[in-house]
Amino acid sequence: MRVTRGIPEFTRLALFVRAGGRCEFDGCNKFLLEHPLTLKGGNFGQMAHIVAFSQDGPRGSETLRPKGINDSDNLMLLCPQCHKLIDDHPEAHTVQTLEKYKQNHEERIHHVTGLGPDQKTTVVQLKSRIAGQSVAIPVAQVTDAVAPRYPRDARGHVIDLTDIEAEGKAFLDVAAATIKQRIERLYDRGMDVHETRHISLFALAPIPLLVYLGNQLSNKVPVQVFQRHRDTEDWVWKTSGVPVEYRFAKVRDGTDRTKVALLLSLSGKLHAASLPGEIGDLFTIYELTLAGIDPSPTFLRLREDLDRFKEAYQAALRTISRDHGQIEAIHFFPAVPAPVAVLCGRELLPKVDPSLLVYDYDKRAGGFALTMKVN
Repeated sequence: MRVTRGIPEFTRLALFVRAGGRCEFDGCNKFLLEHPLTLKGGNFGQMAHIVAFSQDGPRGSETLRPKGINDSDNLMLLCPQCHKLIDDHPEAHTVQTLEKYKQNHEERIHHVTGLGPDQKTTVVQLKSRIAGQSVAIPVAQVTDAVAPRYPRDARGHVIDLTDIEAEGKAFLDVAAATIKQRIERLYDRGMDVHETRHISLFALAPIPLLVYLGNQLSNKVPVQVFQRHRDTEDWVWKTSGVPVEYRFAKVRDGTDRTKVALLLSLSGKLHAASLPGEIGDLFTIYELTLAGIDPSPTFLRLREDLDRFKEAYQAALRTISRDHGQIEAIHFFPAVPAPVAVLCGRELLPKVDPSLLVYDYDKRAGGFALTMKVN
């Protein structure tokens, strides 16, 4: 690259490094150290001023011109085509727009080059319609959420239930069969999981299916489950705030030691009076809820909140086992966010813990209905 207008050698070097040798125009990302056709090595990049060197140049008449016009903060590494585009059409490529392009590109390069070779993960997505709608998960949100790990394939393995035409129990049966088939395939020899030895899970589906999904995931490969946050509409775990605490207690004694119901009042408060008629006086009812705060759909913010739930849930299962012996099943009523539902299935020990008879609230019927047996 021909040195022009006194740009220092170190500034040019620093810009190339921060840009990763790629065009910083949004969406271009062209590698600038080899010819795209012949692949012959060379320097095919250009230093572009965000605020022009001359006041008569593109974006040069900005009121707040930078003190160091040739500083790296005012320069972008661009391919010749993108350089010409931004200078020919400065009205469409303002200072603010170009600064954002530069910031996003250099932050991405910094992130990617900081990843270690042992930080790969296999992304798994479960998509289903909820209340008639499904939520797409942008690749950029996946990448941000799994950091400092990085995905073997950003889109990953998608279990898509949105095309299943059936409703009610028929839908759940077909969806469960699909989940089982796809998860079994996920662990086949030669699949990504055998290389990464780690799974990052993004799941939005009816609660019973999330519990079932968790139960199908192997305990031999670590799984990190992510939460979609309503305030920021992304999947990145929060890093500030006080972790929540959980409280497990007996709500009611029953007359039959073998009959147990467990309420998970986390996203909302569940009441024994709202349970189906078959959960009568024979049943002992337990509740796992939040300590010191009211149940809320937005309580799950920190990764530690999920870790603490796992500990509280495991302790609850051990207490039920101690007090009721080897019962066949627990009647399970969850009002929980998606990651918690996944852990409810995943933390069950085969041949040790009882099955979960999972109930779901049916608005049309105005109450809970038994939907699925897990484990």
